[in-house]
Amino acid sequence: MRIRAALTLPALAGAVVLTGTLLSTPAQAAGGVVLYHAWFDSPGSDTGSTTSLNGEWVEIKNTSRSAISLKGWVLKDTANHKYVFPNVKIAAGKTIKIRTGTGNDTTTNKYQDRRAYVWNNTSDTATLTKANGSKVDTCSWTTRDPSDKWC
Repeated sequence: MRIRAALTLPALAGAVVLTGTLLSTPAQAAGGVVLYHAWFDSPGSDTGSTTSLNGEWVEIKNTSRSAISLKGWVLKDTANHKYVFPNVKIAAGKTIKIRTGTGNDTTTNKYQDRRAYVWNNTSDTATLTKANGSKVDTCSWTTRDPSDKWC
């Protein structure tokens, strides 16, 4: 009996440590907003047209069970091109795409209203921060990734 208990306790402690690490690492474990998918190389030639600019986007997802306000939150790249969210809420379990070009904002698409590309095709990092500056999530890619990256 004592031998079993002596072997079981370390195994149990290891499982607790491992489980705690796994659950505390991804933002999805607690629920919240995460960077979900980035399409950094718009389809076709980079013509600078509205269609081409809007083919470049970053998608965020609310993994929680309630709506979350993104008012004042910032999405930026490594060159510090910033998109500041207006008074926007993302519903529970839903996604929003932040497109580079111009367009009319909807519940599923927001537009940065830029006339130039933001996300580098060779490598870049999307960073999402709260209005107070605390980092929420990041998503990075390099030339190994084809034209998009699941974060």
